[in-house]
Amino acid sequence: MNWGKAIVLTFILFAGFIGVMIYRMCRQSVDLVRDDYYQTEIAYQQQIDRIANARQNKPMLMTFQADTQQFTIVLPTALRKGDLHFYRPADRELDFNVPIPAAHASRQVVSTAKLARGYWRVQFTWSDGEHDYYNEDDLFL
Repeated sequence: MNWGKAIVLTFILFAGFIGVMIYRMCRQSVDLVRDDYYQTEIAYQQQIDRIANARQNKPMLMTFQADTQQFTIVLPTALRKGDLHFYRPADRELDFNVPIPAAHASRQVVSTAKLARGYWRVQFTWSDGEHDYYNEDDLFL
């Protein structure tokens, strides 16, 4: 084989490699975090206010017990309504919410036995009737 054939063969192999990579990249699922990402970004100042309100109060206590496979959150006494959102960055189809009504109990327990293994972000949004609050915690199963 001479140099001319080797150069042509190298270009053909390189073009084939690029073609395979483009094919694989086009088949990869790319999801935004939310469907309404841009509208949510515009209203992000409300989220900043929720985080600031939560920092002014005593910090929330969120714990995970691996042995019992339970996630426990200590609820604030002034809670009027709340929402516990389990967010899975790797697969949005696994996300789910746990609505929390007015605080009748001092804690909320959620079983993690059926959750997929890996990284989860637990987001807790609540209201005391006057202000909204937001807190989040990372969960590794």
